Amino acid sequence: YEGCIATDRITVDGCKVGFMYREEPYEYNEADSGWRFLSGDEDDRYMNNSKKHGVYLVNTICNYDLDIMPFLDAEPGTAYIRDEKGNFVLDEE
Repeated sequence: YEGCIATDRITVDGCKVGFMYREEPYEYNEADSGWRFLSGDEDDRYMNNSKKHGVYLVNTICNYDLDIMPFLDAEPGTAYIRDEKGNFVLDEE
């Protein structure tokens, strides 16, 4: 895995990943894995501020939250959300 996008809620504020999804990697960027990691409480205003998220190695985000590791082979179009028990479940919405 190469690059991903993660919000500052994870990398700066120290929150666990609460929502993650994989989209088709950007065609013009061979390093993009397609993974996007959020704490789950970011609103549209937060996400529209490009200073609030950045590009990281997937391995870096694994170091912040090891719970994501079993899901990294998921196909693009897949999303997971952390449930009330703290476990990741498939987000089918």
